Formats: sequence, C-alpha cells, structure tokens
Amino acid sequence: MRARIVWRMRFCPACGTALTVNIDRRRLVCPRCGTEERMRGGTVHSRSGPEVEKIVVIGEGERGLRTTPETNAECPRCGNMRASWWMVQTRRADESPTQFYRCTECGHTWREYS
Repeated sequence: MRARIVWRMRFCPACGTALTVNIDRRRLVCPRCGTEERMRGGTVHSRSGPEVEKIVVIGEGERGLRTTPETNAECPRCGNMRASWWMVQTRRADESPTQFYRCTECGHTWREYS
C-alpha cells in the first residue's frame, strides 16, 4: 500500500505553477521558481489505498507486429518501393484526410495531402 498526501491545491504567488509538498520541511515548494510557503494548518493528512496494478497494453512480442496495410510507394529517403499507410483527419472535417506512409525498409515516415 502506498500513502498519498491530501492537501488543498495551492499555486505559486510568483509564477502561478502548482506548488508541491516537501513533507520533511513542512513547506509548499514551487518546482519552477523555488518559491516556498509554510504549510497552513500544521497537519498533513494521508490515506492509504491499494497499489494500482500496471496494465500492459502491448506486449513485448507484439511490438514488432505491423497491422497497417502496405502499398507500392517510393520512399523519398532510401528509394524502397514498399510502405505501410494510414489516414488521419488533420484538418477541418470538410477537408480531405492526410495520408501517411512509413517505409518498410528504413522506417522513414512522410505524408501526402489529398
């Protein structure tokens, strides 16, 4: 179990960054400019909860898999004639999507506007 510190969020009066807690010194410290404030109230509350289990989204074995379709396209970097491709709507919805290509040989990525 890990203890988490609970406090009312405060912001640095000098630069506006969220202050962090330094429990040993009982101070609120700005990580950006170093401004310090005394913690108000004198009590630090903590609560314990179960440690969160990490979820593996992509396993080591699956990282090398390529699931995007492939097509004949010349890589501008190495001249290879095979590339995987995908489309992304990078601009407004009423404009055509951008098509991206990634060379199967050198991994270079480029885009083509429709």
